[in-house]
Amino acid sequence: MSRPPTAAQRRVIDAADPVTGRLRGTQAQLAALVKRGLAFRHPRPPHDHFLTPAGHRIREADPTAPAKAEAPAAGGVFAARIGGEESPPRSGPARVREVHSAWQGLLELRRMTNPDGATDRPCAWERTHLVQAAALALEAAGHRPAGPDLEEGYRVRATPQPEAVAVHEPDGARLRACAATLEEAGWQAGEHTEPRTRARYLLASPRRA
Repeated sequence: MSRPPTAAQRRVIDAADPVTGRLRGTQAQLAALVKRGLAFRHPRPPHDHFLTPAGHRIREADPTAPAKAEAPAAGGVFAARIGGEESPPRSGPARVREVHSAWQGLLELRRMTNPDGATDRPCAWERTHLVQAAALALEAAGHRPAGPDLEEGYRVRATPQPEAVAVHEPDGARLRACAATLEEAGWQAGEHTEPRTRARYLLASPRRA
């Protein structure tokens, strides 16, 4: 279970810049948020602190709502739906807001961590969390993930290839739409055929330039 932030930490999160997610607080408060994966320290001077996608999600959440058990992704970062989960998060307006906030936070992470400040290509975090990053791009664009019974919808899976994920979608038109979404989000995506089943799938990797 993910422990909710303290009242003091919540005040720092709520006071973050609404556009950039820039934080102000004591060094101890900022260090605690970094340790929990809710903030990151910019590597370049003046080394300001900014909300991560997980931090943006907490700021968007209703502080009066009861806390619920949730398995955080690596580093405590927002977990996008990869398709086929046995216990997927609930859908609805709240989920849409969470996904939107996570995507905006990821774009800000790109701006702050890519050497040239570019937001049109993946950043280092995405290259070390390929499945989650690709899934977030798809979910944020409105694509439907597959349910636990593998109904129609996308599924993002790791592959043996370095810096590449596979995206499966039974419907050919929707598979091509997934490819367009990923390419717009800064990925390279190409269609391939599974040798045994002859099913089409995407092989996608983050674009470097």
